[in-house]
Amino acid sequence: MLERVVTRPDNYEPFLLSQGIKFGNLLFISGQAGAADDGKIVSGGFLAQGEQAFANLQRALEAGGSSLQDVIKVTIFVTDMSHFADVVALRRKFFSAPYPADTIAEIKTLYDPAAMIEIEAIAAIRPAGEK
Repeated sequence: MLERVVTRPDNYEPFLLSQGIKFGNLLFISGQAGAADDGKIVSGGFLAQGEQAFANLQRALEAGGSSLQDVIKVTIFVTDMSHFADVVALRRKFFSAPYPADTIAEIKTLYDPAAMIEIEAIAAIRPAGEK
């Protein structure tokens, strides 16, 4: 059975998207960009957006009963591959070994022209009490 993951605020709801979907012991998180709670892309450049995107990812994972430590696979979209070293630094800050499988792709644009990074993830949901 599919179960919708909801966060508050949920900037995705008006667009008929789910923050995430639970299926069995897997959690599929929609792309998380560097948007603040008001839905606007944060200022401060790529790293500021990346940190906000990871914070949004963490919030969605936790709402679905998972965590950054349980991420199996991420796909990271960037609008400029010259930020590759920054992506590696963000991965080092927010993930730990064993690092999740990863795809990093440069794309022309994201849903908001100001957005420079978006992260989607697949994570495990551990049974209660298991670490």
